[in-house]
Amino acid sequence: MNINDKSVLEMLNKLIMIDRLNKNQVLQMVNLVSLSNDFKDLKDNLKWESFNSSQ
Repeated sequence: MNINDKSVLEMLNKLIMIDRLNKNQVLQMVNLVSLSNDFKDLKDNLKWESFNSSQ
């Protein structure tokens, strides 16, 4: 996904507000946006990263 796309930015902002992401989670999400194909993929990547960081 392109982080410079207005619709992508709007969805990221909604995700930040709805999930009440902290600063580290937001930074992690920003890094994963370009690697993700869509928002479902982004959420899966975020879950995977949080799982790996907790171990």
